[in-house]
Amino acid sequence: MQHRILLLFALLCSLFTQAQNFEEFQTTQANIRLSATNAGTFGNAFRGYKDGSGTPSLEYPAGSGIEHLFEGGIWIGGTANGVIRVSTSAYDSPQGYAPGRGGFEFNPVPGMPVKEMSSLRTSPKFNSAAISHQDFIAHFSDSTLLVPGTSIPINNHINPMDIVAEMRLLNWNYSFSDFMAMCSLTLYNTGDQTFEDLYIGLWNNTVVRNVNITPAGAGGATFYSQGGNGFVDSLNLAYCYDATGDEGFTDSYVGQVFLGGEDKQGFRHPRTDSSFRVNYNAWIFNNSGQSTFFFPTTDQQRYQKMVDGFNHNPCWTNPSSAGCVSTLDVDLQEELNKSGNRSDLISAGPFSTFAPGDTINIAFAFVVAKKMEDGNPNAQNNAVQRSGLLSAANWAQTTYNGEDGNFNGILDPGEDKDGNGEITRFILPTPPSIPYSRVEAGENSATIYWASNSVTSVDPISKKQDFEGFNIYATSTGFDVFGTPNLAEDLSLVASFDSTGNDYGMNNGFTPVLLSTPKQFENDTVVYEYAYRLSPLPNGWQTAMAVTAFDKGDLNAGLESLESSALANVTRVFPGTEAADDEDRPYAYPNPYYLSAGWEGQSNFQEESRKIIFANLPAHCQITITTAAGDLIDTFEHTPNYNGSDTRWFRTFGSENTDQNTFSGGEHAWDLLSKESQIIARGTYLLHVQDLETGKRTTEPFIIVK
Repeated sequence: MQHRILLLFALLCSLFTQAQNFEEFQTTQANIRLSATNAGTFGNAFRGYKDGSGTPSLEYPAGSGIEHLFEGGIWIGGTANGVIRVSTSAYDSPQGYAPGRGGFEFNPVPGMPVKEMSSLRTSPKFNSAAISHQDFIAHFSDSTLLVPGTSIPINNHINPMDIVAEMRLLNWNYSFSDFMAMCSLTLYNTGDQTFEDLYIGLWNNTVVRNVNITPAGAGGATFYSQGGNGFVDSLNLAYCYDATGDEGFTDSYVGQVFLGGEDKQGFRHPRTDSSFRVNYNAWIFNNSGQSTFFFPTTDQQRYQKMVDGFNHNPCWTNPSSAGCVSTLDVDLQEELNKSGNRSDLISAGPFSTFAPGDTINIAFAFVVAKKMEDGNPNAQNNAVQRSGLLSAANWAQTTYNGEDGNFNGILDPGEDKDGNGEITRFILPTPPSIPYSRVEAGENSATIYWASNSVTSVDPISKKQDFEGFNIYATSTGFDVFGTPNLAEDLSLVASFDSTGNDYGMNNGFTPVLLSTPKQFENDTVVYEYAYRLSPLPNGWQTAMAVTAFDKGDLNAGLESLESSALANVTRVFPGTEAADDEDRPYAYPNPYYLSAGWEGQSNFQEESRKIIFANLPAHCQITITTAAGDLIDTFEHTPNYNGSDTRWFRTFGSENTDQNTFSGGEHAWDLLSKESQIIARGTYLLHVQDLETGKRTTEPFIIVK
């Protein structure tokens, strides 16, 4: 209690003393890339594709270009002295968030920057207070009428509720949970008003499209109006899918789940309290003229949406009933399943009283899942197609439940696993530690090295060292440019090694991968005790490699064998020639180069995403390209630390973190653009290479055919 009082005092003081410090952050541990801000918004209205940063809004799988969210935010509404009050962090706005724009009524709390922490001991952000592999903690408030530190008024925000929100965004890298991001909110009433019948909601404008196939916003309103919507009562799950847009390239669902809440009266959820409800509503985006599916433009309309949901209307379950015919007279589920651009809202309440100094905890989850293929078109949206989404939502709920195994909101005997005397939520079963690893590129080969840190992992539930073995994964040639990339699925098991003398696995031992002498690398303190070589591989093509550790499981406790995430330590490797000596002559390949070489793929930046490889280069050299007549086209330096960051192709198709692109040391890609980023003509060009250590110069011709 003392901690909360101090926190409230600090928040109140900071609100009126400093300027706004807007921050955007993004989940990177899970296979879901969700952007969020310390103004309480989710997604980025596809700004990342318009400002050139490429920052996804809600992309899944990571790197696929499949987007799922335009923008989202928190809604809070209640009555004070009989007057309806509503504050929203986002609502329907074609341009998305901007300071002072109507509907964006929460602002970052000045002096409280976003904090990132991790439960992974190997992370530089490790903090024992972290819940997940990547926690983001942000604070925002609706208390000010002006954007803090400015004279900009917040449009139509004249009756703030004086609520401060502490938001914690969570995500894990486990393969069995990397499809979700969870939002835990703590709301503080810092004003002098008591709110009755309070409802808290999550609003989203979900848009499922593949921006590598159809650029964000292409075609105007048509781009956004291809989605179907629905709601699953049993899971409190609102969802959206691509009904008629980029079918075959966007076969996935996105959902928002209400998980549970707690206030001074205890745990709040429809399963444990019949007076507590979850409501679902949807409407045509930014269209207030509809009779049923209308955008609520006033506090009264927004509050009514939060209080009463479509899912409680007779038209939801029985559109032919008298109760439906005499009210809305529409088949709600059928209409929502049709293509359109909709906002949807899930709200929970009522929280009966929210007095000054009170707090409420509430949690939602964003979940994504591939459509389960049954041969039918997306628009059918049947139970088989949705089954993956429902499984993801169940995982989110199980994670939130944590120690509350029977989900009654009470710490029952035997549930207090950590012995702290209270229900600990957001708990997942834990596989062995992720192996420390690195990949080295060679000519037509790649070798992955890893350490033994996983071997001594202790299971947090059984308290035993239950390590069993290692799995090695790699992608096939062309995974990155043929079809829609999904690294989680593109990685295939190529080898497995496990302990001998037990009833688990293959009992093949570790001798084939155990190094006779542990290996260390320059500027790397890790001692590597295992290695696996993958060969043959084509030079210049990308291969992703990863090693995981798995445990024995515990049948007595009902736990299957768990495996660490392959995506957590995956490295993109580009086999090629090693750094050349004085005997080797540089060359280009493919030579001649033909327009749209097979390894280039398709992107929205096609002319910037071409590449030709220069090979047999010295470790440190200057590369110059000229016409046959000697006119300068481009010049750049090659170093031993080359990672592809100077070429657009690697930012589009390589690792999100270019430091995880590994090259052989003697190759460098060029994007076929001049120094001024102009497209070059076909013809014969000259590759000039100067070794910056010895001064030796060489020149070789290559041909561009278009």
